[in-house]
Amino acid sequence: MSVYAFIFARGNSKGLPGKNIKLLGDHPLIAHSIRVAQQVPGIDKIFVSTDSDEIAAVAEAYKAIVIKRPDELATDTAPEWHAWRHAIYHLQAQGHKFDVFISLPATSPLRGVEDVEQCLVSLDSGTDIVVTVTPASRSPYFNMVVRDTQGVSQLVCTGDNAHRRQDAPTVYDMTTVAYVAHPDFILTNERIFSGRVKSVVVPRERAVDIDDIYDFKMAEMLLADKEKAHAGE
Repeated sequence: MSVYAFIFARGNSKGLPGKNIKLLGDHPLIAHSIRVAQQVPGIDKIFVSTDSDEIAAVAEAYKAIVIKRPDELATDTAPEWHAWRHAIYHLQAQGHKFDVFISLPATSPLRGVEDVEQCLVSLDSGTDIVVTVTPASRSPYFNMVVRDTQGVSQLVCTGDNAHRRQDAPTVYDMTTVAYVAHPDFILTNERIFSGRVKSVVVPRERAVDIDDIYDFKMAEMLLADKEKAHAGE
């Protein structure tokens, strides 16, 4: 079974300009995803899909294979699902055949090798795609509401049996730690929940998703704590 890993990184990030090549610790942000992929025994090849020459240069410096992403797939409004499809079609046109597609977004640099391995193990013949989640800090049954233009509000979810927090279903936040799927599922469907989805639970400290400078600073702090802990072992 062949496994190809992909990192999709646009050059025109609005929340934190230049974030994908911004240094986090000793390495550019995108390099953390590449380095984790290189440590997973089951991954055969690593690709970076980008529209940016600067990101491409960093990717090549870390021994990833660059796929040039068309400009129309690198806008704020372009669904990343379409970039996934482009990468698969691009490689198929070159004669590549692979069984498992894994996306490791650059914005989750604190993932562990064990997280990726667990996702790979969870993809079976009865599953279309595996996502990662982390325990949610809020519950739609108790403290998440929707409101109209007049400010009238109501709970996102209601349930006759959910009078106490202990009675409500446990809910999770989806993360960007990893997405693992069969390539054919991506090519023949339009979204993640079109198929049978499994999830892998990842601790919150490994599931930071960097969108702005505050997320980046949190990642810097957690990375420093992680490195300090390893130094003391």
